[in-house]
Amino acid sequence: MHATGFAFPNDGHVLWSLMIVMYPYITGLMFGCFIVSALYLVFGRVLLRPVARLSLVASLGFLIAAPLPLLFHLGRPELALNVLITPNFMSAMAAFGYVYSVCIAIILIMVWLTWRPEIVARAKEGRGLRKLFYWFLALGVLDDSKESFRIDHRVTLVLAGIGIPTACILSGYVGFIFGSVKANYWWSSTLMPVIFLFSAVTSGVAMVIVLYQGLSKLSRRVIDSDCVQALAQWLWLFSIMTITLEILEIITLAYERNEEWLVIEPLLFDAIKTSFWVIQILIGSGIPLILLGIVVVFRRFLSSGLRNSLTFLSSLILLVQVFAMRWNIIIGGQMFSKSLGGFREPYVPQFWEKEGVATAIGIFLIPFIFLAVFSFFFSLFEESPTEPEEEVKESEASEEAIVPA
Repeated sequence: MHATGFAFPNDGHVLWSLMIVMYPYITGLMFGCFIVSALYLVFGRVLLRPVARLSLVASLGFLIAAPLPLLFHLGRPELALNVLITPNFMSAMAAFGYVYSVCIAIILIMVWLTWRPEIVARAKEGRGLRKLFYWFLALGVLDDSKESFRIDHRVTLVLAGIGIPTACILSGYVGFIFGSVKANYWWSSTLMPVIFLFSAVTSGVAMVIVLYQGLSKLSRRVIDSDCVQALAQWLWLFSIMTITLEILEIITLAYERNEEWLVIEPLLFDAIKTSFWVIQILIGSGIPLILLGIVVVFRRFLSSGLRNSLTFLSSLILLVQVFAMRWNIIIGGQMFSKSLGGFREPYVPQFWEKEGVATAIGIFLIPFIFLAVFSFFFSLFEESPTEPEEEVKESEASEEAIVPA
């Protein structure tokens, strides 16, 4: 143990390590991807149609990977289900288990209903094992009438409406966990769940942009510049709100100068100054805000290719920014001693340890592997609209009135 100032003996180690940083990061990506899909399905933002299916299945991929960091962190991961089968309704972790179960059920059903026309078509056209496989996925229901698909679409809308608050609770729950720790001045804030929510949407929208442009390049599809422009507008909005909330929290603490500022000030300006001020604020926040501002404000003076490139670059930087934010909150909050008079040595994860860098990379790659496997059987992009024509026209009129092309 190496520490500066006065530190208690039990303050020598960071107990919530890289895995606890990965958990809210992946959960946030799931929530943000789902919000992009909901903006199209529920709120009629038809400019987002090219990424609606991609964002929905991406949210499922990240949701599948979300509990894995927690399981790797547990000493006895095989006992994890006890939180569900022996419930304690006063436990925040038990609440996570139930909310997670509801959320994954909703998204699974939404994915099945969204891809059911394709499943039914392949079940009817296929032969042998291929036909049996898609018949099994269709649950034996091969009704391909317009009325049945219209009902599927309406059920999907209802599920998306239910899924929005459910996913909000799942993502905001992490901020609640940290915000409710009264003994830690860096975590104990009523703004913590709100900051986690907005940063989750920011990271999710950024991930959708990266996935859409990356997959379009790989598959040689034409990138819909209007869709990317709409995503850039939403990303700029959510990043402004996220960064504003983060800065306001620091300004409020500095202005009040209560006893918590005595430990937070040296934390910010010494212990985590590089990761906070340089990576999170200067590079991770400042550069994307400027680039996205150029894309949104000067869109009529820029070519579609340049706007797409600037949006893609901004998205990559914001993905790093949100991860840095999670790192600075979770790891930074464990660096100062509970004596409020000392700091432990910086936490550096090892590469091959159980909760190390290799494990984190492996878990982070799982959603992308899921997308690759999914794309082998189904199309990630919508080739033609599946909604009733009248609904599409109404949505387009609303979109043009709110979000300029």
